[in-house]
Amino acid sequence: MPRTSISFTPPNEKWIQEQIDSEEFTSKSEVINDLIRRARRDSAEEIEAIRAALIKGEQSGISDRSLDDIWRDARKRRSA
Repeated sequence: MPRTSISFTPPNEKWIQEQIDSEEFTSKSEVINDLIRRARRDSAEEIEAIRAALIKGEQSGISDRSLDDIWRDARKRRSA
């Protein structure tokens, strides 16, 4: 397995050490690899959600609403 040397800010170093001290992980490598796995999974899930939303939008057909109506509804949903 490739080895890499990295530096952490003091708060990040403290947090990593707390994970090890809690016995959830046994090494810094385990903590970092877990974070990377989670980030990769989250990224894949986000891409899939966007893809599903695009497909749903395409399948819904062409809207007869004006652009202003669409923006108004989007703003309402965002503030709700």
